[in-house]
Amino acid sequence: MDKGGCVKMELACCTGTLLQEIADKSLKRDIIAMTYALALRSSEETDWKQVNRAIIERWSMSGLHYIKKLAWSGKCFK
Repeated sequence: MDKGGCVKMELACCTGTLLQEIADKSLKRDIIAMTYALALRSSEETDWKQVNRAIIERWSMSGLHYIKKLAWSGKCFK
């Protein structure tokens, strides 16, 4: 905890978590975008090539662009 009382939390097992969520047909792109955003901010290594390939296989290249846009902008959390 820092002096301001804030606790830093981050996603663990980023690649595995993302691949598991992408494979879950009940989860939509907006949910994946939130996990993608958390992985972007994590100090843990993520196999982006593998994750992006899985997204393209499930949704398409435009689906990947949609997820990345939400994740990078932070709008996935609104």
